[in-house]
Amino acid sequence: MSGFLAGLCVAALPLLAAGFWLGRRTARTRAAGGLGSPVEHATFQTLHTASLAAPPLRAGLTEETARRSARRLRTLLGTDALCLTDDTRVLVWDGVGGHHRAEVLDRLTGPLATGRGEAFPLACDEPDCPLRWAVVAPLTVDDRVHGALVACAPRESAVLVRAAAEVARWVSVQLELADLDRSRTRLIEAEIKALRAQISPHFIFNSLAVIASFVRTDPERARELLLEFADFTRYSFRRHGDFTTLADELHAIDHYLALVRARFGDRLSVTLQIAPEVLPVTLPYLCLQPLVENAVKHGLEGKAGTCRIGITAQDAGAEALVVIEDDGAGMDPELLRRILAGEVSPSGGIGLSNVDDRLRQVYGDDHGLVIETAVGAGMKVTARLPKYQPGVHSAGRLGQE
Repeated sequence: MSGFLAGLCVAALPLLAAGFWLGRRTARTRAAGGLGSPVEHATFQTLHTASLAAPPLRAGLTEETARRSARRLRTLLGTDALCLTDDTRVLVWDGVGGHHRAEVLDRLTGPLATGRGEAFPLACDEPDCPLRWAVVAPLTVDDRVHGALVACAPRESAVLVRAAAEVARWVSVQLELADLDRSRTRLIEAEIKALRAQISPHFIFNSLAVIASFVRTDPERARELLLEFADFTRYSFRRHGDFTTLADELHAIDHYLALVRARFGDRLSVTLQIAPEVLPVTLPYLCLQPLVENAVKHGLEGKAGTCRIGITAQDAGAEALVVIEDDGAGMDPELLRRILAGEVSPSGGIGLSNVDDRLRQVYGDDHGLVIETAVGAGMKVTARLPKYQPGVHSAGRLGQE
């Protein structure tokens, strides 16, 4: 988090500097739009333009993102032409003088190798071409050069050299944030793979053992359970998307509970109260099923009688409120705290900490699991799922894969 805030600070300083420079260039006698002095108005326009250029860059440096951001980056610098490159080619040329592409690309070898900016005159035989000077500013992420920003102008300018360097630094911060986003996605994918690895050994063995026990005594029941098992494992090991809908997650939970009931019979009692309006809510894939498995494990553990599990999903305005509760053995709150903090590994099955971490990564720290428990008092787990979250989209219903 501290690195993220530092990145924002680094991004803000060059923008203000570029805004001040642009304000000096575009000063008017009267302030536009009632925003104060001409410099203040230009600074606002600069920040607004930068805010529009940032989203494409947050997806990384590609031809598409360069094309969508180049015009606004050129506006920030006020140059006749601007191009963005990766380490091998020109991704986009915005403005006049496109015939200088090859010349600019030939001059990038030094800046891309050293990571230092460079200014040089442009050779041009076309009398109508206004471009006579170019400034190269490398784009770096984690001390590695990913490409360059090249600003072209009619004449040499020390101000343009400094401004291009500052805007390139701001672009580099956006690319670094894009890299962090990709790292977070890879982390979530790794945690999903870890969940699958934990689900498969004990659950698959127990389920197949239950199905085998019905093969001779009740073949039709064995067939039904085999279909339940196939549907659940298909959902658990699918490779399509990091997010799913509440409806699909509950559907997978239903398959899981059918297999558990076949094993424990009347010892397991499950009640569901689901509000239909929250079924389309999107949530991280394999997020609720581990909570239900945890309730089954702790609900039946060390208990001879019936284990009662309640699953509710309610509409709570901008959120869906999901509660999974059991009347089992419960847990020492201090032990639970240490498990969630990663200080102690759970005794078996799938840990609550994995789900808690993923919810916090996707929705923020305010949306971690809320767990109420005590020894002998069962456990109540509450998850608050925002109905709408940027970047959180379901891959579609299971049957459409």
